[in-house]
Amino acid sequence: MFGVLAFAWPRMTLLTLIMFYGASALVDGVLAIIKGLKTMGSVKHILLTLLTAIATTAVGSILPGTLTSSSHVVSAANAQSNIQTKLKTLIDKLRGSDMPEGVAKTNGRIEATQVDISAKYAGRLDSVAVMEGDEVKAGQVIAVISSPEYEAELRGAQSQVLKAKQALAESDATIAERQSDQVAAQSDFARAKTLLAEGDTTQQIYDQRLNKAQVAQAALRAAEAEHDQAQFAIKTAQAEVERLEAILVDLKLVAPRSGRVQYKMAQAGEVVSAGTRIVTLLDLHDVYMTIYLPAGQAGRLTLGDESRIIVDALPEYVIPATVSFIATEAQFTPKSVETAEEREKLMFRVKLQIDQKVLEQYHDKVIAGVRGVGFVRTNTAVAWPADLKVKL
Repeated sequence: MFGVLAFAWPRMTLLTLIMFYGASALVDGVLAIIKGLKTMGSVKHILLTLLTAIATTAVGSILPGTLTSSSHVVSAANAQSNIQTKLKTLIDKLRGSDMPEGVAKTNGRIEATQVDISAKYAGRLDSVAVMEGDEVKAGQVIAVISSPEYEAELRGAQSQVLKAKQALAESDATIAERQSDQVAAQSDFARAKTLLAEGDTTQQIYDQRLNKAQVAQAALRAAEAEHDQAQFAIKTAQAEVERLEAILVDLKLVAPRSGRVQYKMAQAGEVVSAGTRIVTLLDLHDVYMTIYLPAGQAGRLTLGDESRIIVDALPEYVIPATVSFIATEAQFTPKSVETAEEREKLMFRVKLQIDQKVLEQYHDKVIAGVRGVGFVRTNTAVAWPADLKVKL
């Protein structure tokens, strides 16, 4: 619509404006209109393009003849220079290049760290307790997976623990019995040894009692080995119980951190496999803007430098941030660059981390994906302009 009006605007209208008010007044009027277009969203870009075309056409094609014939202009040369200066200011405002030296400006997008909550084990979703857009706290139950198979395995493992404990009790009784036999056999052998020395018994009886003592000692060692095996069996069965209990705990999916539900990919009643994503959370305490800067500007930044963010949806606020990441590899151009001219075209990804205190206070207003503008200082000695002072 605006494009049609621009091309259909009668040439006589521009000529009349300039003749009555002067070309300088026209540019001043356009500049005034620009100031009123800061919060008009997508319409702003159409109007800015229109006004640029109008100002350029007016000054470039109509101005020379008008200046020489107008009695209000003292010097055509001085007037034209003045108009060109104002026109350059206008174009700078339209292109967003009116930043002071040492401050860089570029477009960016608000992003937040995403956390996927997935099923660790297969099963049927018994319930999903959240909806997209819900705020959740760390440790809050997000979904529950039902798995009767693991519950049955747990009951079997618990039975094995009881069985192993029973075996241990039996081995304790066996050890007590074997110890009694070993003591009796050792006493008989000692008496036989004394009688043999005195000549009151035969060698055969001595050998029999010696063999009996040795058998009792071996039986005691076997009972002790069975006792150790019973203890190992208990530990193995308990480990299996703990494994299955851990699985059942993991069947309850909980939020690892506080955040907002971004996506809900599964519904109650669905059968999911291991690794299936159920919910995606946005960590609202880790929000940043991603911007891209040319090599000459990115190379002057340091991690921790102050930065500013203005989002399109809320242009009246200036959000404080810090430079938290500077890519070590360039984007958009080949990795190997031979000439200085080509190196100037390299673009580096930079993250502007929003202040934690701001996020804690305004986390309910954070919307990932919103576009805006990021500002960084390539020279930290330069003060922030007045319109980039923090304003919340």
